[in-house]
Amino acid sequence: MKNKIKVYRAMNNLTQDALANAIHVTRQTILAIEKGKYDPSLELAFKIARYFGVGIEEIFTYEKQ
Repeated sequence: MKNKIKVYRAMNNLTQDALANAIHVTRQTILAIEKGKYDPSLELAFKIARYFGVGIEEIFTYEKQ
């Protein structure tokens, strides 16, 4: 799954740590999601999208492998 978390963090001048604290996960979780090494749960994906005030599809894109 691809994502635009890094883009949205940059647009909002947020560090990985600040985003992680806001949605109650570790910075390592944000890093792993951004690098595509970890696919978030549906609940976590919604938390991230909700934090940025956008739909989940704006941040996450599913691509068949």
